[in-house]
Amino acid sequence: MTNEKNSAVFVHESSYADDGATIGEGTKIWHFCHVSSGARIGKRCVLGQNCFVGNRVIIGDNVRIQNNVSVYDNVTLEDDVFVGPSAVFTNVNNPRSAFPRKDEFRDTVVRRGASIGANATIVCGHSVGEGAFVAAGAVVTKDVPAFALVAGVPAKRIGWMCRCGEKLSETLQCSVCQRRFEKSDLGLREVGGAS
Repeated sequence: MTNEKNSAVFVHESSYADDGATIGEGTKIWHFCHVSSGARIGKRCVLGQNCFVGNRVIIGDNVRIQNNVSVYDNVTLEDDVFVGPSAVFTNVNNPRSAFPRKDEFRDTVVRRGASIGANATIVCGHSVGEGAFVAAGAVVTKDVPAFALVAGVPAKRIGWMCRCGEKLSETLQCSVCQRRFEKSDLGLREVGGAS
């Protein structure tokens, strides 16, 4: 394991961070986790109990991964992402035990500030846009636009979310922090700052 300041990284004694894993300052890895040798984890992250991080995984700064989450190869979680308990990531569309497909892994990207709810499933090959919110139990089978609120099986957009985590009104202005948004090709984009 390599890190910026070894004493500033906490790895619980029941967890393993393999040699070659990069873990940023201030990151905490709790009980029964395994971080593989090629994983890159940023600063100030928290991995809850019983998490797995694969070799070809990139995790940005200030990411929160709750209990019982496996982040498999070819998954990228950008800065400030939240992953709820028991959320699922996949990396092969058509797995078969007798026909390994490690050369067919598909990339999944969760953009900055997005939240994945408890027990949600993110099918590989898709992106979850900046600031998006995937509801608990949703199954994502296509790209999620920036700041979209998606729910259901398969997940469909049912609204828009503010960067602060509040549901936006039809005017696309947050009633809590007063941020303003407008529609764009990627979903929404912020046009006015918080109060």
